[in-house]
Amino acid sequence: MRLLARMLCALVVVLAAVPGVAKATVLRRALTVDSPALAPTYQAGVAWEWQWDAANMSAVPDSVLRAAAGVKIAVIDSGADLSAPDLADKAPSTWSVISRTQRVRDTLGHGTFVSSLAAGSTTDGVGIAGFGGDAQLLVIQAIGRNGFITDVDEAAAIVYAVKHGANIINLSIGGQQTSRIERSAITYAARHGVLLVAAAGNEHEQGNAVEYPAALMRNGIGLAVGATKMNGARASFSNTGSYVSLAAPGENVFAAESADSDWPHAQPPWASPGYYGWASGTSFAAPEVSGAAALVWGANPRLTARQVAWVLTQSASGDSWSSELGWGRLDVAAAVRLAQSTPGAAPHTARQEPRPIHSSPFS
Repeated sequence: MRLLARMLCALVVVLAAVPGVAKATVLRRALTVDSPALAPTYQAGVAWEWQWDAANMSAVPDSVLRAAAGVKIAVIDSGADLSAPDLADKAPSTWSVISRTQRVRDTLGHGTFVSSLAAGSTTDGVGIAGFGGDAQLLVIQAIGRNGFITDVDEAAAIVYAVKHGANIINLSIGGQQTSRIERSAITYAARHGVLLVAAAGNEHEQGNAVEYPAALMRNGIGLAVGATKMNGARASFSNTGSYVSLAAPGENVFAAESADSDWPHAQPPWASPGYYGWASGTSFAAPEVSGAAALVWGANPRLTARQVAWVLTQSASGDSWSSELGWGRLDVAAAVRLAQSTPGAAPHTARQEPRPIHSSPFS
């Protein structure tokens, strides 16, 4: 295992240092649909942050939200606006595999939106509430300003996340090819007990091509997440297929925006610092599942990554698996209850070994 890790790290470093390597490698892109919405998707009688209610987050005990503090979510994306109140309150760790510094300024906007959905603070009293409760946040910048990421940077980000203590890695990125280095990095993370969560893709209306890394999330390695509309039906853009695990709200969801991006800002009817708005894509369904996974692990720290994935799929709202929504729609409260009654298979001793999109503007 250690030899594999050393070999993978060495390969990532070597490839990243080769001039022009990005032109020869597989590209991924942030998975958003069209452009973030400015027109109010708000409806009378419906909460602005409707995804919270749709996923049954209100029924999650406060003690579970607090218990998630022992879980770390790594968001591999375009960085984040660390001044956004919902993220600033978490004081996230950061790293950029692009600049090889801790600077993760998010001019694209995608990473801030994803990070706030996965782990935005639930206790700061402003803005929105992320799905991960008090989960720790690790922001890894690997998507460039053009909305693309190479498989080399993806692999380097995954290795960094594993080595810096991530329990969950969110991958809101996608492309129609895979590579050996991507598969090796994902295998490396899975063998270290990390749960991978990937967006299923937004190309259903353009041929429904198989998307990677989502299609690699089979056999308990991770979860591939589709998107639903406000009424619970599959969003028209959300990919279908044999690799889809479950679905979560992903059409016109409300979250925090980066002050450094050009995404249009909504004017919520409550006083709150920061910027907020709506956007669509499986990119934004995936971090909700990543946050839910942190709550499942908070509810039962003895669960393995495979058991967390099983809990989330088996507690989903569907009666049986389908290529449209996988095992059904995310139900976080049901997942927490199932986690609490599931005998954990992880060792008693906590792991001490340290462990960088799918959305609307860049389909």
